[in-house]
Amino acid sequence: MTIDTVTLNIVHNALTNIASEMALVMLKTSYSTIFNEGLDFTTVLLDRHGDLIAEKNYTPSMMGAIPHTVKWAVEEKGIAHFHPGDVLVHNDCYRGGCHLPEHMMMRPMFVGDRLIGFAGNIGHVAEIGGKAPGSFAADATDIYQEGLRLPPVKLIDRGEYVEDVWRIVLANHRTPRNTWGDFHAMIGSLEMAERRMRELSERYDPALIEQATAELMDYSERRLRAEIRELPDGEYSASMLVEDDGVTADPFEIKVTIVIDGDEIIADFTGTSPQVRGPMNCTVVVVASAIYNAVFSVTDPHSLIPRNSGCYRPVKFIAPAGSVVNVVHPGPCVGGNTDLQPKLIDLLLKALSKAVPERVAAASGGSSSNFLFGGVHPETGAYYTNYHFDGHGTGGTIRKDGNNGEVTRHSNCRNTPIEVFEGRYPFRTLEYRLKEDSGGPGEHRGGLSTTRTLEVIADEITLSCLFDRAKIPGWGLFGGESGGLSQLLVKRAGDDQFRTFVEAFNTVSPTKFTNVQLKRSDIVRYVTPGGGGYGDPFRRDPDAVLTDVRNGWVSVGSAQRDYGVVIAERDGDYAIDEAATAEIRAGRERAA
Repeated sequence: MTIDTVTLNIVHNALTNIASEMALVMLKTSYSTIFNEGLDFTTVLLDRHGDLIAEKNYTPSMMGAIPHTVKWAVEEKGIAHFHPGDVLVHNDCYRGGCHLPEHMMMRPMFVGDRLIGFAGNIGHVAEIGGKAPGSFAADATDIYQEGLRLPPVKLIDRGEYVEDVWRIVLANHRTPRNTWGDFHAMIGSLEMAERRMRELSERYDPALIEQATAELMDYSERRLRAEIRELPDGEYSASMLVEDDGVTADPFEIKVTIVIDGDEIIADFTGTSPQVRGPMNCTVVVVASAIYNAVFSVTDPHSLIPRNSGCYRPVKFIAPAGSVVNVVHPGPCVGGNTDLQPKLIDLLLKALSKAVPERVAAASGGSSSNFLFGGVHPETGAYYTNYHFDGHGTGGTIRKDGNNGEVTRHSNCRNTPIEVFEGRYPFRTLEYRLKEDSGGPGEHRGGLSTTRTLEVIADEITLSCLFDRAKIPGWGLFGGESGGLSQLLVKRAGDDQFRTFVEAFNTVSPTKFTNVQLKRSDIVRYVTPGGGGYGDPFRRDPDAVLTDVRNGWVSVGSAQRDYGVVIAERDGDYAIDEAATAEIRAGRERAA
């Protein structure tokens, strides 16, 4: 049959609206902060072959898993395994999962006896067992220390709870009530999707919907191939060091070569370090997500092309098994998703900067700044855990400064308001602000990082952290300078100064450690990393530097040292010393 353009658009909008409503159900009905405040989840619709047809992608880090995870589960279990009313769950990193906390659920959708597709979602479940509260062991040396690993199994079989599976899951999670609530939020979104798809099938024949989704995938593929053809053919390489893996203090290297050949892109990670002992390894779908994220950033930054499996067809990659970008069993990988993936995106953009410098950004802070804690709440007596992350600086571009205090580009999550944070957990927030001078100097400055100071108001809190870029900052581009480093400090009760966790607790890494015991009145201060600058900072508009100084984002000293702009304080305000500024900048040009 022939489908006209209007009908094709109606079907596309209906499917994307269903995916958006699925996300709203999860937001409104979940229990955990990471769901209802952080929005660390993605909802999708797939056809009966497991191909993506619509999404509400709150979290781009999951986009590489979506085209693969459901399809792999279907291939493993067989299509005959699925019946009306089923819900299947899995979080296995070696079966297309991102990392263990992120659980995929899928539900077959039927109209009568006809399978018309699958509804799916992926969400970061805040506590799944393992050696650390919050299930984020920065010193894990195998997957079994990271939490409960589920192969594809049914939670619901033909509409009935599979109680033994539920008992196993809830017995192994430290906060089973939250898991129960979040799982049901995920299940509720799948049930809603099936209802809406049945309603859509009452308006349009299921055969027409299936054909429309196939045509939409072909359309997305054509659109993306056309965008890729606009890029200059060639091979573009880049490499980076990552400072440590949480278990040893040794850095490791990532190498990538991007090949643009007509209407296809290949990213080749050959030469990358072998998988590391600690949890900074990536699963193959995490690397896929980084590649898709980078490619879409330079080809379709405003998401004008419908996001479905057609978008992924022109993009291929090589990630050698057993390397840090394709972990094999039993390698740990919880930090690879949160803290290596954003740096992989930065690295891919660094390579692409040689092809399309006007379309890329300098390096971001590149760390989710994972701050996890748990214990017995002093007011309720109940056990709690929380996975908290904070915003960093993004890189400057040819057109604008980087964003301040933005949660990593691969997660796109919201930060948690102080009122919610303090209302649920026994920390008092003493300070939360943007960090002065943390944005890399540039003609367009890198975004500022954040700093937060917290006082413990319980007898004891168990803290685990996984921050990166404490030693190796995010780079600038085209003369721009590096962003600020991350930092984790603690002032123990009775001490008069802040110390690193290496000094206070003898940890191997200053920002990656597990199960440190904080006591009442201890104070923790952390700083997230800043974004790199783009372009020569001495070309920055002096008025923009003055505005930064007035905002408290750039110090007077940095204005003169890094930008060649002399600023004097006059009558309670700041003003540019035009003559001194001209002299410094002219001297710089003469020296060059």
